[in-house]
Amino acid sequence: MDQEAAWNMRIGAGGKVVFAAEGPWTVGAIADLDSRIKRTPFNDVNEAELDASGVTRLDTAGAWLLYRTRRDLSVEGVKLEFTGLDAKYGPLLALVEQADLENPEIERERPSGLTLLLARVGKAVFDMVEETINLLNFLGLTIMALFKVLLRPRRLRVVSLVNQVEQTGLNAMWIVGLLLFLIGVVLAFQSAEQLRKFAAEILTADGLAILVLREIGVLIAAILIAGRSGSAFTAEIGMMKVNEEVDALQTIGVDPIEVLVLPRINALLLTLPLLTFFANFAALAGGTIMSVATLDVTYTQFVRQLADAMTFKNFLVGMVKAPVFAFLIGLVGCYEGLKVSGSAESIGRLTTKSVVESIVLVILADATFSIVFSFLGI
Repeated sequence: MDQEAAWNMRIGAGGKVVFAAEGPWTVGAIADLDSRIKRTPFNDVNEAELDASGVTRLDTAGAWLLYRTRRDLSVEGVKLEFTGLDAKYGPLLALVEQADLENPEIERERPSGLTLLLARVGKAVFDMVEETINLLNFLGLTIMALFKVLLRPRRLRVVSLVNQVEQTGLNAMWIVGLLLFLIGVVLAFQSAEQLRKFAAEILTADGLAILVLREIGVLIAAILIAGRSGSAFTAEIGMMKVNEEVDALQTIGVDPIEVLVLPRINALLLTLPLLTFFANFAALAGGTIMSVATLDVTYTQFVRQLADAMTFKNFLVGMVKAPVFAFLIGLVGCYEGLKVSGSAESIGRLTTKSVVESIVLVILADATFSIVFSFLGI
């Protein structure tokens, strides 16, 4: 039976340092031998001998460890000479040395922090461009499916549409109404605080009407729907993708965009304008209650001033934005849902991504509307 693999150091004749390799130097003993070699002190040693006469067995792993030890010591200025190694192991040791010389380790220079930052920024830019192209492709597929339904109205899935209208519109009314009511209260209070310095508190009604009707009502409603319904679209379709229901639809010849995407987008196109109207009413109601409670004006005076500022143009500016925001939210939510790769982690990651992308696109669209309306003088 083989003795245990060992690595020892002793002082030989003439004071020469001798390292003795003993036992089976095979893959099973390499981890322990490597640890012992690394703990061996080589201080003040310029020349040494490696006595391998005690090696009973040697495989490729053991030969590599012997060769690596000699190579590393040579780099540190220590000349290590092999002695006593059985001649039958010579070719194996030579083969390991040749393989190392033919495939030297390349020491790569560690990139600087600035380089890493630029690399991350560049990757993010390319990812954004790729995501934009893919989203535009999906937009084209959605428009084509929409035209097919318009040409053949019987393909419209009314049951799915009604269900999505309930989920995205009716069930969202309480949160939209509550939040916009509170925002109206805050807007009225902050506006009145600033206008009081000029004894123009009554103009709070004008600012409230213009801000809510043109911007705040539709924008906050869209952001809420993006976080509530857009994320739900991604999660629902993503779970269907995980369960291979989407693949089953394609197998039987049914277009997933027509079945899953269009009912959700059409529902948002119907519900977000209605929610925007409701949000405007809630915000104006909150602002009116706050203003009458804190300002030295009567309810009749404030409502009359508010009605004068509520022009049809301001109302129409906000309402025109709603269908565009709805389409963007529905498109992104369904697109990210169809990208789910088959794991729960993918659903969570893409749901978060869907909400972020929807909100960013909504705000970009709102900024574009503002620029266009300003250029047109509206």
